[in-house]
Amino acid sequence: MPSVLFVCLGNICRSPLAEGALRAEAMRAGLALDVDSAGTGAWHSGEPPDPRAQAVAARHGIDISGQRARQIRPEDFQRFDHIIAMDHQNLSNLRKVAPADARARLSLLLDHVPGHEGQAVADPYFGNDTGFDATWNDVRAGARNLVAALARVE
Repeated sequence: MPSVLFVCLGNICRSPLAEGALRAEAMRAGLALDVDSAGTGAWHSGEPPDPRAQAVAARHGIDISGQRARQIRPEDFQRFDHIIAMDHQNLSNLRKVAPADARARLSLLLDHVPGHEGQAVADPYFGNDTGFDATWNDVRAGARNLVAALARVE
């Protein structure tokens, strides 16, 4: 079963939304996936997603309220096929902490969206609800393209 870990800074906004979007897209496609999310920092470990992230997911029929933030662990680099960062800083941090024998392929989420390669998913944390809507659009596009790509490999 393919496995995907989404990573952002605190694991309460972007990566939980990406996790929820990918779970929903995979279910619609009938594709079995192992999906999780984590943060490069531990500030929010054990906390649920930001209420604004929960709200935007709920507006699209997805419940992410049961997710809990965690920090990335060395064993994640062996467990997951893909570790997907939301932005360049988190991708850089992942490269720094990846063990030499890591099997996970690292990328940015928008690398999986044609025409958006190399772009970051904007962090909506310090903004208003509009930022969460924009983040949702990005993670949903990434999730759709990932499911299509992973389904072709299966």
